[in-house]
Amino acid sequence: MRLEALEFKCAYLERAIQELSDVLYQQSQRLDEAVLRNQQLKQQLELIESRVGEPAAEAEIPPHY
Repeated sequence: MRLEALEFKCAYLERAIQELSDVLYQQSQRLDEAVLRNQQLKQQLELIESRVGEPAAEAEIPPHY
């Protein structure tokens, strides 16, 4: 009976470890996606910031005026 209880606990722990491993993998994937998206947004922000000082094309007065 005692061996059977240990086998049951071992099986339970193996299943719990596998479930935690699966969750960890999913979280790792989501983190990778978030880091990539963050990098993309940072690049977009840097591009916008670099253009802030540039006059808009429609705001410029044509040279013949």
